[in-house]
Amino acid sequence: MNLPLLVAQILLLVLGLVGVAAAKPGLAVEHGLKALLALGITLGVAQLRPKVFLRGGVWLWLGSLVLLVLVLFIGVGTEESTGTRRWLDFGPIRFQPSEVAKLGLVLQLASFFARRGVYKKLLSATAMILVTTLLILLEPDLGTAVLTFALGVVVMYSAGVRITNIAAFLLGLGLLSLPFISVYLERNPYIQERLFGHTEREEVLEQGLDQIGKAHRDLSNGGLWGLGPDAPRFDLFAAHTDLVISSIGFSLGLVGVLTVLFAYWLIVHSSLKIAQQAARVRPLSPSVHGAAILAVGCMFLIVGQAMINLAVAVGFLPVTGIPLPLVSYGFSSMLVMGAALGIIHSAQREVNRGLAEMAQQRAARHVGAQPERAVGAVPPSELPEEGLEPAGTPLAPEGSDDWEDTDAEPLGPRPPQRPASS
Repeated sequence: MNLPLLVAQILLLVLGLVGVAAAKPGLAVEHGLKALLALGITLGVAQLRPKVFLRGGVWLWLGSLVLLVLVLFIGVGTEESTGTRRWLDFGPIRFQPSEVAKLGLVLQLASFFARRGVYKKLLSATAMILVTTLLILLEPDLGTAVLTFALGVVVMYSAGVRITNIAAFLLGLGLLSLPFISVYLERNPYIQERLFGHTEREEVLEQGLDQIGKAHRDLSNGGLWGLGPDAPRFDLFAAHTDLVISSIGFSLGLVGVLTVLFAYWLIVHSSLKIAQQAARVRPLSPSVHGAAILAVGCMFLIVGQAMINLAVAVGFLPVTGIPLPLVSYGFSSMLVMGAALGIIHSAQREVNRGLAEMAQQRAARHVGAQPERAVGAVPPSELPEEGLEPAGTPLAPEGSDDWEDTDAEPLGPRPPQRPASS
């Protein structure tokens, strides 16, 4: 198990419990049980190898597409958005198919790129992303559709598709979609109301006492250390779901908000480290390549959603209805995010296995490259260096000039010489 990743999940689950208890005390026990279930799913999924997800990715993706089509006919909305169809209600079970579709798209793209590579595969991957995004747009759910589309682009880039190809794809798709944007906005006027209401909120509301303004008030009232989950506060719409960060800031102050950001940073750091380690594995097998894609895709599935939720809470974006992963009250998002974290744990184990096998292969090649020597042979390190006299060669007497004069006569008696003729 990846310890920083596990610590991040526990921090988010505990902070989410505090935020839900502060906003809706009656839901605290139910939310705590769902948090424990999500942690159990993470631990269970982490025991599987990535090849299980890569093989089953296509079936999960196709099944999620069936659910997205089904929700267009028998789906239900919420009290706040009665004109939408985003949920499937089967008595005690109620879930949002788009949450499953996002995870299914990550698994399908990872399996596709790991098996077939990235060369000339942009059109096929684009079709998978567009089909999933368009079905979510028809619910309609613009925020989740935009997040799903961005998720597909990030997975393509992490798989190795060139950034220039992705840029050309985005440019062409943007030009083709221009005629349909106005039609979509006319059929869904609530999107324009949220957009223009967000940009003009300071002019329309003198005191800013709308949903975002009340969230800002709770964040500022919390101060540095917070007022506690049981402190009296004004009622705030969606304080336990979309704007749960305001409840955390009110209860635990700036320290609680920074802890949430730190937990998401741990998820980003751990996932990118897995991808970096996978890039060192040679040869890069499809299982290790797929594990790296899964780690980055699941990371963006969690952190990308968190970035949008926090941007809404601080007023940078209009209200989108996207929950804060592992923190907001809910069932579908909690379980899917727990499974995504389990996949990242599994990817870490697969990459570690690939690194270990690579080290063993290098060690085996190193041992096989050593030349065999006969028994009793002198090792090369013990041989005399070139230029030195071999052992047993007598040296010239101390002080003799024969040591330096290479032309000197040898020691010993000289042979007799013939007398010179007169």
